[in-house]
Amino acid sequence: QVQLVESGGGLVQTGGSLSLSCLASGRTFNSYPMGWFRQAPGTEREFVAFISRSGSITYYADSVKGRFTISRDNAKNTVYLQMNSLKPEDTAVYYCATRPRYYSANYDGPGTYDYWGQGTQVTVSS
Repeated sequence: QVQLVESGGGLVQTGGSLSLSCLASGRTFNSYPMGWFRQAPGTEREFVAFISRSGSITYYADSVKGRFTISRDNAKNTVYLQMNSLKPEDTAVYYCATRPRYYSANYDGPGTYDYWGQGTQVTVSS
């Protein structure tokens, strides 16, 4: 079993920045590729970013590319999501999740991730 705890969400103005953290415990953190997803009220859960086990490979949704950066520190069992130039459209609950290694390179499917955190609320005001 893997436990994931997100933190760092909050209220920020348009154009501002937030940094989210996802702390993992339970199984070996380095064994898991990781992803960030988000879900706004009345919408489907949306892929945000992916990072490989070592951190050498990353992928981003087009909507956040150039503004968000995913990273990880395996020594601290933590994945980060740095969010810059925030827009009201970024308002959502943000979730981190683990992804088994045997899945393909279609990283945007929520169904290919197994363990999920409880989420942290990000609200961008204008």
